Amino acid sequence: MGTEGFGPRVVFNLPGGIPVSETVTVTWFIMAVLIIFAYIATRKSSKIPKGLQNFTEILVDGINGLTKSTMGEHNKNFAPYIGTLLLFIGIGNIIGLFGMRPPTADVNTTMGLSIMTFCMIQGFGVRSKGVGGHLKGFLDPMPLLLPINILGELATPISLGFRLFGNVVGGLIIMSLLYSALGGLSAKLGIMIPVLQMGVPAALHIYFDLFAGLLQSFIFAMLTMVNVSMAMD
Repeated sequence: MGTEGFGPRVVFNLPGGIPVSETVTVTWFIMAVLIIFAYIATRKSSKIPKGLQNFTEILVDGINGLTKSTMGEHNKNFAPYIGTLLLFIGIGNIIGLFGMRPPTADVNTTMGLSIMTFCMIQGFGVRSKGVGGHLKGFLDPMPLLLPINILGELATPISLGFRLFGNVVGGLIIMSLLYSALGGLSAKLGIMIPVLQMGVPAALHIYFDLFAGLLQSFIFAMLTMVNVSMAMD
């Protein structure tokens, strides 16, 4: 998986000795894929969609519908951000199927995403209620609960970031240990071709990289929408 231990390895260094990790390079790759897809999918739009345009419109309609059903019709403008979040985290989680290390297996990525959500919660809460109205919410249902409410608010980005990180890196660790175990078993059985490594982990890859990866991207996006909309109500 291209790791040193279970952490991302340094791929190269920029001038000045600035290290660039595998997390950063894979993130750049995902960004490039999304930008190229958006360009190709929208450069020749027609009134009657077909092929890639049809798929893109289904995807956009699905994201718009999910945003409106979760946050309400009046908050449908959040759909572009939520869609970007879903696509980035989804691709980042399943990219392990292609032999790359998921950027979401790096706590810096997941905490960065969760801090963005935290800033949106506070920013849109103030925008919707005003500074006084937003701060007053920390006194509900009684002023004595102010310390607990503050701790609960600060715990939101931590729980979001570590939930995503823990699920992704947990799968990465299990798969790494499984490959090591199967490699040792192949050596003991005298099998020169890595048949066990190719066949046995396939089902687990489908679960950890595909099913769990897409599920975690959906959960993160849903929690972001719920928390932001609650702050605005």
